[in-house]
Amino acid sequence: MSEGPSLHVLILAGGVGTRFWPASTPARPKQLLALGSERPLIVDTVERALKVAERDRIRILTGAHLVHPFQAALPQLPDSAYWVEPRARGTGPVLAWAAHQVAAQDPDGVLISLHADHLIDPDEALSALLPRAAALASDEDLLLTLAVPPDRPETGYGWIRPGEPIRDEAGLRAWRVGAFVEKPDLPTAQRYLREGYLWNSGIFVWSARRFLEEVHRHAPEIAPHLAHLDRGEVEAYFQEVSPISVDEAVLERSGRVGTVEATFRWDDVGSWASLSRARSGDEAGNVTVGETHAVQAGGNVVWAEDGPVVLFGVDDLVVVRTGGITVVARKDRSPDWKELVARLPERLREGGFGSADASGDDA
Repeated sequence: MSEGPSLHVLILAGGVGTRFWPASTPARPKQLLALGSERPLIVDTVERALKVAERDRIRILTGAHLVHPFQAALPQLPDSAYWVEPRARGTGPVLAWAAHQVAAQDPDGVLISLHADHLIDPDEALSALLPRAAALASDEDLLLTLAVPPDRPETGYGWIRPGEPIRDEAGLRAWRVGAFVEKPDLPTAQRYLREGYLWNSGIFVWSARRFLEEVHRHAPEIAPHLAHLDRGEVEAYFQEVSPISVDEAVLERSGRVGTVEATFRWDDVGSWASLSRARSGDEAGNVTVGETHAVQAGGNVVWAEDGPVVLFGVDDLVVVRTGGITVVARKDRSPDWKELVARLPERLREGGFGSADASGDDA
């Protein structure tokens, strides 16, 4: 590992991934699907973490029901890597809990927060950038988020307006955050693209100490409950703390937030349609996983785990065949998958996505 601040990697791995039903279920969440490569997303994420931090400084923040399947997929990690959230409270409370844990062990530690279900390409660009971002976070005493130069007017992501420059050197461009803006409509996203806004990747870098100070200053939903953690009362903390995202609780309120420009391609794999960006297609633009035969068909996304799928004379569909369930939809409806799942009988949802008991994105 490179010299510099002591790095600890936190991997947020609590969400189910409703938008990838029926392949993703509470028993096999999105992070365990091979959506970006031939390996599960969480395996790729842990391999990235191992490039910047020691094995004993990588923590997976998840629910108890996911520890066993993650252990099976990640034999390279010790059991101590899993920090189990007693109940879902969102990214704000869970990152404050993790920062409290790290600060108690390593007061000068710098935290890198990754999501378990993102695509990064190339990984080497991320592993080169993160130590430099960590050094910047320490030098400037800032909370940093990595921001991605956009290549399209995406309406499904949060955006960042860069403010005053902090650094501008080879491989490291950084600014104060001028503003965080949530998912825009298409005309607004087109304007953001023209005006140099960046995508908010949700990859964070900050010292545990500075983050906890900003929680105390700006997050009344969380701060009063940190006393429970001082006394080792983790269950009471999660019982009483209010659910809230880290963006809303801290980043949008603090004056000590900066952003570093990403030097890699990034995708949050938020819908079946996003596989068209994550994987290479055939000459007709069909992106397929599993045995698929497409005849006079183009622009389709097919996930075939439960026998072959045959397409004939159709374009721009999502077809998912797994676990005895077949779903066929227009590709442009894939962002609405949560609505579909909500309308289905409980028996088809394999226990229901609302029963998952860990925090994290449910994209």
